[in-house]
Amino acid sequence: MPNRWTPAVVVLVVVGTGALLAQSHPEVADAGKAWTQKTPWGDPDLSGAWTSDDMRGVPRERPAEQGTRRYLTDEEFATRRAADDQGRSREANRSGGFRNDTGTRTFRQTSLVIDPPDGRIPAFTPYAEGRRASRDRGSFGEGPFERTEDFTLYDRCITRGVVGSILPVVYGNGNRISQSAGYVTITYEMIHDTRVIPVDGRPHLSPKIRQYLGDARGHFEGSTLVVETTNFTDQTSIGGGNGNGPRHSDALKLTERFTRIDAQTLEYIVTVDDPKTYVQPFTMLLDLTTGRENTVLSYECHEGNYMLRNTLSGERAEDRAIEGDRKNGIVRTRRPVQGNINALPAAAPAEER
Repeated sequence: MPNRWTPAVVVLVVVGTGALLAQSHPEVADAGKAWTQKTPWGDPDLSGAWTSDDMRGVPRERPAEQGTRRYLTDEEFATRRAADDQGRSREANRSGGFRNDTGTRTFRQTSLVIDPPDGRIPAFTPYAEGRRASRDRGSFGEGPFERTEDFTLYDRCITRGVVGSILPVVYGNGNRISQSAGYVTITYEMIHDTRVIPVDGRPHLSPKIRQYLGDARGHFEGSTLVVETTNFTDQTSIGGGNGNGPRHSDALKLTERFTRIDAQTLEYIVTVDDPKTYVQPFTMLLDLTTGRENTVLSYECHEGNYMLRNTLSGERAEDRAIEGDRKNGIVRTRRPVQGNINALPAAAPAEER
């Protein structure tokens, strides 16, 4: 198990924007104040270790009964906060086994998607529907697994993509932002991807150059860092956890906006514009949070791990079993994979040693 984000214990309750935070929770000293701290060369200071752990209680898409409401009612908020508190208590008192990262704050957003107004991810285009394949779910799907390309880039420890690297999952939600004159660097904890974003006005790379994380160019608009990213491949995804799910096209353009709301809150807004995949653009908002002792720890993951070899060798063993049954007059279908495949060491079949 890789090392994980280890948040300091901070008991705060925050909501979707600094202004609303100040209104609802005046006990937070700097809530809603304009963040004016600058780097030595004059850019807004966004640096630090941030996590999306606190957004885990916010669904990606809004339940239909909440309509176009951006925020929970007081009653709904109390219910979510009670559920969050219960989860945090359970994880804090867990004596063994897998531990979830649960954060320390509760937010009022009804969904991560804030546009379209109904809080729902737009429908896929016919082109995107035609690209759906079992490989989009990788080891979370049922296979069959014939080659490494049948796994996601997340399975293979290559990348979760830009959006998949920041959306909250069960652990590994840390992000470190570093700044230097002319550059902003973002390192994601899980799969340890790092994006180096020039903010010096240089043009994008040639459209002929395609990259998993695209080609990012940033600039500041007041206190907000705006990052426009193009030149993607069509091998990563946006809609599912850890970058799984139907894959976007190489026409994808991401526009990200990073705004420091206060000492412990960084507002992150991303607009997804991919006309080949979605019938219209959509926007998500996450409040990334920090504490005085937060750090992003090492995440050891590499494509040569046991999972790919074990899964492929297991599938080949099933091939041999099917053929053996056929020779004995038994015709059957392939046994489906049950749930996510564990990446644990296992001895290879004798003929493969």
